[in-house]
Amino acid sequence: MSAVLDWPVAPDDDLGTALWTADGIAQATGGTTGGEPFAVAGATTDSREVMAGDLFIALRGGTADGHRFIEGAFANGAAGALVETPVAHPHVLVADSAAALDGLGRAARARLMPEARVIGVTGSAGKTGVKEALYAALDRSSRGQAHRSVKSYNNHVGVPLSLVRMPARARFGVFEMGMNHAGELSALTQLVRPHVAVITTIAPAHIGHFSGEEAIADAKAEIFEGLEPGGVAIIPADNPHVERLAAVAARHAARVIRFGTAADADVRLIDAIPTASGGTLVTAEFAASTGIQRKLCYTISQPGAHWAVNSLAVMAAVAVVGGDLGAAGLALAELPDLAGRGARHTIAADGGDGSGTALVIDESYNANPASMRVTLAQLGATPARRRVAVLGAMLELGEGSDGYHADLAGPIHAAGVARAVLVGAEMAALNAALGKMREPALAAAIDFVHVPGAAQAAELIGSGEWAPQGGDVILIKGSNSVGLGALVRALTERRPGGDDWHGRQATGDI
Repeated sequence: MSAVLDWPVAPDDDLGTALWTADGIAQATGGTTGGEPFAVAGATTDSREVMAGDLFIALRGGTADGHRFIEGAFANGAAGALVETPVAHPHVLVADSAAALDGLGRAARARLMPEARVIGVTGSAGKTGVKEALYAALDRSSRGQAHRSVKSYNNHVGVPLSLVRMPARARFGVFEMGMNHAGELSALTQLVRPHVAVITTIAPAHIGHFSGEEAIADAKAEIFEGLEPGGVAIIPADNPHVERLAAVAARHAARVIRFGTAADADVRLIDAIPTASGGTLVTAEFAASTGIQRKLCYTISQPGAHWAVNSLAVMAAVAVVGGDLGAAGLALAELPDLAGRGARHTIAADGGDGSGTALVIDESYNANPASMRVTLAQLGATPARRRVAVLGAMLELGEGSDGYHADLAGPIHAAGVARAVLVGAEMAALNAALGKMREPALAAAIDFVHVPGAAQAAELIGSGEWAPQGGDVILIKGSNSVGLGALVRALTERRPGGDDWHGRQATGDI
């Protein structure tokens, strides 16, 4: 009882309870307040996402001007706005909203307690999953005092906005940073100023904007430029470009930790065993360089060898920032599926093995040659009566696009895919490659079809012989702009007989 009576009646700091006040925003951005004083509990640049008590940041973009949506933002409950022109609502007036967003993000990072720790994550694949896993691990061990960028808020708007949303009392911050041109990560990491910087892997994502994978590695290594003094770099030991990454990291980091299966990895995967629930039981060895020389055994809920390896980076980062490894292991065991990045859905399906259900694997958010190969391998390891792959085009691959697409023919056959739907003009090269492998002497026959877009893929799979059947496992993967997410939504809402399906086709939801 005495402990309850002694509970503090006021915080032991002067940070206040609001995320931001009007005066705090003005001080951070060099702006001037207008209208009634206000305080906010959240922030957004999208008027459609405004919730009661939010700050609406009106940005001028190439296709839209946020100032046009001021009234809608306040109708949705905005408490204040950050604007370039005065409005008839509580606001902070600035000369440049984009620059002000950066300034507010810097202020958010600067006001963290000295003991708080910030982690930056980048990579050609797996960065969102690693970010989410890190957040889950640290949020559990800190009892709700961790913060992270949501969705894939990893660009010049998403990163500062994610910083702005970070409470001043956060003990941990986890931020995803992406890029498709050199120099972008250099700017983002200077905003985030991480204590730990993680690179998941280097692969030919966005290679159309670069001279080769070495240039991609150099661009990803820019994340190390923002490391705080004494900072730690965590890099993939099995990647062909690891020494290139290590050389850059050594110029900015006090320690460089390698993770993977390589013999010289500081966090080394010893064993990865699939579990009955579909996850993976991982055994890992931590070298003295990590500060916790020992072996650890833990379970991750997500299937696949790539998750087993990436979990090593997660645990290494948790160890470096002083998180609870036991809590981290529990968090990884309970990590939920990520929409668009491996989420699994059981849907109704007629025929087939008579089970009445099929499995949909949603990888619709992104695709590059490396992630396609990894995901197809995981499809091949998934028990199924029949494996179906709906594969959307991989974009921004430059002059090598045809070759990268054609090279997927081998992984498709290796995965035991029975049917493939190839979506998008870029998939013509894979269509041709699969055609060349139709000879029985070369490989088992695959039924495949090439369609121009997601709508045609949806129409094909909606009914008839291409419709899901009992026991099917259906992988749906492609670059986000291909639009295969709509196909996932349609399939996951499916009822036996397909009544809902045709209704959505008629209303244009697919």
